Amino acid sequence: MGKIILMMSVSLDGFIEGPNREIDWDMVDDELHRHVNEELGAMGAFLSGRVTHELMAGFWPTADTDPSSTPPMVEFARIWRDMPKIVFSKTLERADWNTTILRNVVPEEIRQLKARTRGDLVLGGADLAASFRRHDLIDEYRLYIHPIVIGRGKPLFQPSDSKMPLQLAGTRTFGNGVVLLRYGRPV
Repeated sequence: MGKIILMMSVSLDGFIEGPNREIDWDMVDDELHRHVNEELGAMGAFLSGRVTHELMAGFWPTADTDPSSTPPMVEFARIWRDMPKIVFSKTLERADWNTTILRNVVPEEIRQLKARTRGDLVLGGADLAASFRRHDLIDEYRLYIHPIVIGRGKPLFQPSDSKMPLQLAGTRTFGNGVVLLRYGRPV
């Protein structure tokens, strides 16, 4: 059985997007993008909320035909198109690109999905992650900390009364100053 892995880029001060939903602050260069491609290419499926899915679906299906796309972008476009995707949405009526729509995060259904999916499931989007966290469904956190303070915006973690002890599973520093922090459940 695979794991559910939250994988997100975060500013040093804990935000995943700026105050106007901007994500232009992240520092994804070819080295980091190749690493992310390697990680995501090995996953069994992508889990996202509607907003994240629509953001991705608005760019990646044809990014490999754009002459300005870098080789890692071309590679990711193919990974994204081919990977099974599950989008959680109460309003989305249909979705293309190998996508299944689920209406709610039902813990038992998520556990069954995890059991029958080959490989790990990567979770994206702060709102969906908060729901998975409330249900104790996240097995590993892979946070890419970008060396920038953006001051305000949407935080990755919402206030909560619950605590979850984690154990450091690994780190990696990239040439652009981004640091990957991997945390899992204590063993």
